[in-house]
Amino acid sequence: MREPSYLGAVRDSYDAVAADYVEIVKTPDQLDPVSRAMLAAFAELVRTAGLGPVADLGCGPGRVTAHLAGLGLTAFGVDVSPRMIELARHAFPGLRFEVGSMTALEIGDEELGGVLAYFSIHHTPPEVLPAVFSEFHRTLAPGGCLMLGTHAGDGERWRPARAYGGHEVSYVWYLLPPDRIAQLLRDAGFVITARLALEPVGGGKRPSVALLAHKPATGGPSSSP
Repeated sequence: MREPSYLGAVRDSYDAVAADYVEIVKTPDQLDPVSRAMLAAFAELVRTAGLGPVADLGCGPGRVTAHLAGLGLTAFGVDVSPRMIELARHAFPGLRFEVGSMTALEIGDEELGGVLAYFSIHHTPPEVLPAVFSEFHRTLAPGGCLMLGTHAGDGERWRPARAYGGHEVSYVWYLLPPDRIAQLLRDAGFVITARLALEPVGGGKRPSVALLAHKPATGGPSSSP
């Protein structure tokens, strides 16, 4: 099957910016207290369920993967950028990191106790998100937990010329309203249990949203308020 062109753009762009990305992007301990609390809540839910490991999808240089491991989870990372995976393996040699795409995960059915997609879906075209969320659902065990964090917007789309230290990039940003993201998750079979809207503060450029959800223990789609 031919790889979608957007994946190549994301891979090449993040390979190019990887070294500066590590220097510029906040580490988990530098996040605001509310964001750290959401990650801690996700970790507690996964530990309590005891269903399997957590896949950090779009893990970048592996810092959030390592943060989850520090919270007591068996966690591994997946990223489309080989350079990001190289940096993650170097920084955290005791953890597992793999090159891969969220659209076709090399993970067995119902193998995971948790899925984390932390600011890693915003380069995915909206029409592809149903397939991505279906992969999340497929790989989670019944009762497994999902946490998704992403930038929010109202159908915005743009292609920045440079990023992270002035490197040329060719990826596209796609921003959806939180309600639309939540509905796509429900359509994929998830039950949403919490939603947190974060407004830009301290020089932030855009709002974001974090959602906690789970795959019903009985399987199949389910509605939530």
